[in-house]
Amino acid sequence: MSVNGFGVHTAMWAMEWNRAAAEFAIPEAVKYNIGFLEITMLDPENVDTAHTRALLEKHEVECVASLGLPLDCLPTNNPDGALAFLKAAIDASSAIGAKAMSGVIYGGIGQRTGAAPTEEEIDATARVVRDAAAYAKSHGMLYGLEAVNRYENHILNTADQAVNMCEKVGADNLFVHLDTYHMNIEEKGLANGILRAREHLKYIHLSASDRGTPGRDTIQWDEVFAALAAIEFKGGMAMESFITVPPQLAASLSVWREVAPAREEVLNDGLSFLRMKADQYGLIDLTGSAKAK
Repeated sequence: MSVNGFGVHTAMWAMEWNRAAAEFAIPEAVKYNIGFLEITMLDPENVDTAHTRALLEKHEVECVASLGLPLDCLPTNNPDGALAFLKAAIDASSAIGAKAMSGVIYGGIGQRTGAAPTEEEIDATARVVRDAAAYAKSHGMLYGLEAVNRYENHILNTADQAVNMCEKVGADNLFVHLDTYHMNIEEKGLANGILRAREHLKYIHLSASDRGTPGRDTIQWDEVFAALAAIEFKGGMAMESFITVPPQLAASLSVWREVAPAREEVLNDGLSFLRMKADQYGLIDLTGSAKAK
């Protein structure tokens, strides 16, 4: 993973990624000693890429990009539209200097049929992932598949399913992206998911059980960090808390009430808690920088 150490998802500061969001979030990243930002790429054609890149370079902040596909442009119902959207997002992500694009970039948030994925759905998803990963590679970017809970998507819910998709596609720039919020619902033990993804795991969301403040929740954080240390994890760790929610995702994410009283609580208390745990298990130092192995 080109980006390592500690980052924060831009939902901490803004619902949509525009010039105002960039001018707010990027200096905040410097203020809190955050090494990289995960920037939402839900509307790639309207991102002022030159503006974002200039601010990131000025403040020496790295980035990755993330998204979920629109529900009318899924590999299972509109593969050409899905690939076109992904290519536009990869173009914009590359233009801002993102090292990777990740998330539900194999489907959509809210994509459910009420049944397990069929072989045809898996094959259709794999074909689009293969083409999109190849396009990302042509831009020098990695491509990550985030396993999410069954209420948000029915294609990839577990580390095992994400690993199987990576191995089915076989692209060398493809990786698994886990999220403690989703793992807390779907995995038979948080450590088991991390251990299953081992060689494919390059990125993880550190999310509270209620998507609020880490450390004020029910996630077994020692289990998470012990497992990351056991696999000698060297990828990116991004705190994700939905203080703000993009309007395209609010209903699908079922976030309609405050998850924390203020972003300052999450940034001061939650971020400090996660850094302390990561330092305790030898993954980063307290500034958020990756420790040398």
